[in-house]
Amino acid sequence: MEHIRAPKVENARLLDRSSGQRKASIGTLYLSATHTIFVENHPETRKETWVLHSMLSSVERLPTIPTGSQLILHCKDFRVFQILIPQERDCLDVHTSLLRLSRPEKYSELYCLSFNPNVNKVEREESWNFIDLTADFKRMGVPNNLWVATAANSEYRVCDTYPSKLFVPKAATTALIVGSSRFRSRGRFPALSYFHQDTLAAVCRCSQPLSGFSGRSQDDEMMLQVMMKSNPGSDYIYVVDTRPKLNAMANRAAGKGYENEDHYTNIKLHFIGIENIHVMRSSQQKIIDVGEMRSPSMTDFLYGLENSGWLKHIKAILDAGIFIAKAVADEGVSVLVHCSDGWDRTAQACSVASILLDPYYRTIKGLMVLLEKDWVSFGHKFSHRYAHLDGDPKEVSPVIDQFLECVWQLSEQFPCAFEFNERFLIALHTHIYSCQYGNFLSNSQKERRDMRLHEQSHSLWPELWKEKAEYTNPLYKDELSQSQGVLRPNTTPYCFKMWKGLYNHMEKSMPPCQSPTHFLSAVRGEAQQLKEGLTNHQEVPPGGTAHHNPLGSKQDSSPNREANVMGGKECPEEED
Repeated sequence: MEHIRAPKVENARLLDRSSGQRKASIGTLYLSATHTIFVENHPETRKETWVLHSMLSSVERLPTIPTGSQLILHCKDFRVFQILIPQERDCLDVHTSLLRLSRPEKYSELYCLSFNPNVNKVEREESWNFIDLTADFKRMGVPNNLWVATAANSEYRVCDTYPSKLFVPKAATTALIVGSSRFRSRGRFPALSYFHQDTLAAVCRCSQPLSGFSGRSQDDEMMLQVMMKSNPGSDYIYVVDTRPKLNAMANRAAGKGYENEDHYTNIKLHFIGIENIHVMRSSQQKIIDVGEMRSPSMTDFLYGLENSGWLKHIKAILDAGIFIAKAVADEGVSVLVHCSDGWDRTAQACSVASILLDPYYRTIKGLMVLLEKDWVSFGHKFSHRYAHLDGDPKEVSPVIDQFLECVWQLSEQFPCAFEFNERFLIALHTHIYSCQYGNFLSNSQKERRDMRLHEQSHSLWPELWKEKAEYTNPLYKDELSQSQGVLRPNTTPYCFKMWKGLYNHMEKSMPPCQSPTHFLSAVRGEAQQLKEGLTNHQEVPPGGTAHHNPLGSKQDSSPNREANVMGGKECPEEED
């Protein structure tokens, strides 16, 4: 509370740009340790608007105008609020307060460490056991006679940004693992991410080798050799370097780089071309600017979209996942994936490939597991990338935003293949930035353990699971062919769309152009109500007879009624 200079400002005006609000509301502005709260003066509604300080990406102070001083609040979920404060002194105090409150300097200031839902200690501890990564590997059939758990990284002795429990080829000894780690950036040696039971091919991940122009390591070469031998159906592996080749070559001057195919005789090296975090940060800012356009012309919109390069980057990430999935499922060849340090582009490529390969990860619970496995446990730098603490702005980048968008783009191509809907993806995006729960805090599993986060914060996953009905895609049928097997998306340019639901809030107040999934959700809800009413109506009273069905026998004549709605056969007329 010591950072709050103006806890209360009366007669402030709030304009929620992200809802398309045209007229500012008059009310009282409150600052708490965690939220900015605006309460309207209207005696009947007293509407409250709450903005979590950890969701603020910037607080901009505009020049004073005759009616007062203005602040623009830009949020990490791309909402924009405009506040008009009558007195310049109050505005200055609010601005100074928000600048400090939105940039916490230590983890103890974050909301998740003060957030206290109505659960007891036992329930909190159980919430952290909702996701079991060991069970997920068992689901894949691991451990087996090819892949085993290793204790080499227990207590994070070999690599402090890796999980303590890892799976490696059965022939990989602790000495071999340690030797390989010494030749890999940040000690991130090859470890199993996904095992395909049908082909016995695997997806492994690591960081770039410390090869420079001529360096080599017999242990690292042997590590890739035993990885290849862990797949009986292939005599080589793909090494997928997700970086542009020029970038990888430039790293050789710093003693890093990529695998020399003359030294690693059992590999086929493949470069993808996903740009670095700095390019992505700039690109996202441009797409945010496009989303904030008010009534743009078609020329301005298309120019902004093209100039951002955003969809080009999304395509590159999807192409990486497609290459890996084809290698594993179609060719039966194992793949080793890396970028520079193996915690950004590597996570993107591995998790997109898993989504394509495995229908389980296309369910609500499965996506939670995937995020825990390939992002949280493998040391994605959440606190740095999403500015949870005040730090170097050059470390901020929308890495996981891009993964979530890849999933959304896939769900647009395969609307029946995903159990979850767009609302679920947007909720995940919000919680990654909000710091309301402890799942995405800090940069590694070891840091979370040292902070004792499981004892001081709550897990997000059970809370989302409680809202499963809200996040379920009505088109999803797990028995349909589209929901089974490998997804094979089309990545030609015309297949990509701007994710309006995430980036464009300006038209939210307009009558929505309802998506098919939202329409079907409404239809299902109404149908359920009709069924319940019909059941009650048909109940036979003591000594009576069943009532006639007033809806007639044609009500359920089509088993694919929802499909008929989609096909336009039962489209309702638009309301005025």
